[in-house]
Amino acid sequence: MTCLFLTLSSAISGVALRKKARQMRLFLDVTWRLGACALAAWLRHRLALGIGLSHRKLADGQRPQGPFLSSAPCLPAPRLDHAHVARLGMAAAVANRVAELGRHDPAAHALDLDLFAHGDIRPIWELSRLAALPLLAQLARSHSTDAPTMRAEALIEGWCVANPPFRGPHWACGQEAAFRILHLALTLALLGADTAPTVGTRRFLALHAQRIAATRDYARAQDNNHPISEAAGLFVCGLLLRDAAMSKAAARDLSDAVARLVAPDGAFAQPSAQYHRLLLDTLAVAEWFRRRHAASPFAAPFQERAAAATQWLHRIMEPQAGALPRIGHCDDSALADLSLCGPDDARGSVERAARLFCAASAGWPEDSGCAWLGLDVPNAKLAAAQSAWQSEGWRGWHANGARALLRTGVPMRFRPAHCDLLHFDLFDGGCNLLRDGGTGAYNPAPDQAHWPAALWGTNGHNTIAFDGDEQMPRLGRFLLARWPRCWALEDGAGYRDHAGRTHERRVHVLGRVWTIEDRVAGPFSRLSLRWRLAPGAISDQMESSDRISCSKNSAARAA
Repeated sequence: MTCLFLTLSSAISGVALRKKARQMRLFLDVTWRLGACALAAWLRHRLALGIGLSHRKLADGQRPQGPFLSSAPCLPAPRLDHAHVARLGMAAAVANRVAELGRHDPAAHALDLDLFAHGDIRPIWELSRLAALPLLAQLARSHSTDAPTMRAEALIEGWCVANPPFRGPHWACGQEAAFRILHLALTLALLGADTAPTVGTRRFLALHAQRIAATRDYARAQDNNHPISEAAGLFVCGLLLRDAAMSKAAARDLSDAVARLVAPDGAFAQPSAQYHRLLLDTLAVAEWFRRRHAASPFAAPFQERAAAATQWLHRIMEPQAGALPRIGHCDDSALADLSLCGPDDARGSVERAARLFCAASAGWPEDSGCAWLGLDVPNAKLAAAQSAWQSEGWRGWHANGARALLRTGVPMRFRPAHCDLLHFDLFDGGCNLLRDGGTGAYNPAPDQAHWPAALWGTNGHNTIAFDGDEQMPRLGRFLLARWPRCWALEDGAGYRDHAGRTHERRVHVLGRVWTIEDRVAGPFSRLSLRWRLAPGAISDQMESSDRISCSKNSAARAA
């Protein structure tokens, strides 16, 4: 019996050691791929946490006291249609909620909280972005009444009472602090009070700037929207506080982040149409405040990259309803949505960015959000997309009312979000015929634990899975290892994974017929080709089914 116990213990220990060794190999692999800049920023962040420096920067502070908006003058509203004013009241009513804490300890230091211990933190954070404030300011000007302003005042006061400085979940993320800054700043500007904030507002802004500054290295290490959003928040905060040192340093950080994360062709480091929209919204608010406060232009190549990013999103947006492909992470957030478009319509975001960065209209001259910001309608219009185009990470086609997008990963300079290489998205007019399932919760409940694999994994995309494996093994919630080697083709792209399996996808368009040709090779036993179809009876229009099994070294065709 003793020998059997020792044998079993030895076997279990061996399995555990092999599992740890594999995890270590994956960790070293992804560390190398993330690059020196991201790794150095992450190490500085961990060191600052370990020695208590970040905590000391966020020592308990005094809660801001109102009034926050009472000194704001009332300005006339721009000319708006009655439907917009009616929707404005409904939107403000829905958004006018004090942020919830979930099951997190409101007295715990924000940096000590396990944000994913009680489910998905994102819905809780979204209530804390104070997105209702600009809507209430718009409502106050539309009806020439103080009642919405009083509601906004109560909303800020309630948030401050529920969230003592640097305690609880709503102080845990620097980017969330930046979003609150941007929404409050827009509210002040809409009320004509951003040049002379009250004492309470200045205190509110200063605390949020302090929160962002305490963990800037964490944001830089992400190589996504975080360093851009946080730099924009600090920049606008510096302008309102008349802190020249803060605004200049933040402007430099923002320019550097845009230069690093936005390619010359406009593609964003984060492979997601929704987060690309968030990028444009953030840059547009920062640029509008820069002009409003007569600050120096952002350093090159900020203007050129912002213009290219605007054209990139305009190229893939469905023009009639503003729909975007749901590829990559998409959490349905909408920053500074003065147009009341909501998360499913990006026209207001693209129109605002086009006027600011391209001196052109994106085709929506009646946009109410631009009217609120005093942005005139330019005579020029953004150029229509070419019939075939490519950018970092993507290829696209436009033909006879249909639009397609191929996720190429060429070149893969930044960490991928999903196992979606060679995913193919197809719109016919406003119908997303071949689609991505989106994201779902970042930290789903136990009864929804299948979501990450179903939506983020290879099987959740219009691509091929070899032997039921993922394209890349998952090392963490937002971290994939063993990135495949990707290459461009004249009419598509291809990749080779860590097991030596290759997949090449070519796209051919002839009139209304789209042909997707897949060629595969390498050491695999079986493969599965999946198509996620739009709801409705359209499967009979396709020659292939939504799942095709093929033998080695074969090609699959679907029309």
